[in-house]
Amino acid sequence: MNWETVTFVRVYLTEADRTLEPLLKRLHDEEKVRGVTVFRAVSGFGGSGRLHTASLVDLSLDLPVTVEFFDAPDKVDRILEHLADLIGEGHMVRWQAEMNH
Repeated sequence: MNWETVTFVRVYLTEADRTLEPLLKRLHDEEKVRGVTVFRAVSGFGGSGRLHTASLVDLSLDLPVTVEFFDAPDKVDRILEHLADLIGEGHMVRWQAEMNH
């Protein structure tokens, strides 16, 4: 089996933050990344300390959302420069991984 180094990026958002659709459009249409997955969380909090959670009483439309994508390291570096205007500070992490091909 052959392995290729890729860079994974995880972006932390909330549903109320109107960034998800423009981010997905940019990653798909403009950047043409190799893979993207969106996860909706049941609970979470960030730098503000405000807890975002789902409950039966309060069906929140402000749940945490994470977007993960991956591609070649040099391409991801270029993409992250383009995302600086869309994603606020402290909302992205990245790491190297190995992908089989």
